[in-house]
Amino acid sequence: MSFDYYDVCLNTNMKKRKFSLTQRFKSFTHAINGFRLMWFEEHNFRIHLIAALFACFLGFFVSLKPIEWALILFAIAMVLAAELMNTAIENVCDFISPELDPRIKKIKDISAACVLLTAIFAILIAAFVFLPKLLSIYFV
Repeated sequence: MSFDYYDVCLNTNMKKRKFSLTQRFKSFTHAINGFRLMWFEEHNFRIHLIAALFACFLGFFVSLKPIEWALILFAIAMVLAAELMNTAIENVCDFISPELDPRIKKIKDISAACVLLTAIFAILIAAFVFLPKLLSIYFV
């Protein structure tokens, strides 16, 4: 039985196929391709990823505790996940309605607001974690 990516997306023939470890590993290539597409096609994703790398570098510099790392990594994951979902929603909207449509604009605006909200909370978490450490280094 041949593997058809679109069958998997549409959930057809899934019950008929037996479990295949090879196919499970192959499915990771689709996710990796998604990250590659995001890196090359989405400026905001690159900005968020560079900010995440800076936060990690800063975390090593100030010697974060495990719970602080958990907060920072959670914030990073949420922003990147929101950006991924926003891009997926925008692409679906563009596919469904290439022309301007106020309903599609509303969907895209709400999706973008999700990214903004997670980014704002990530900045607040970063301030909560990093500011006391940076202030103690430079002002004590």
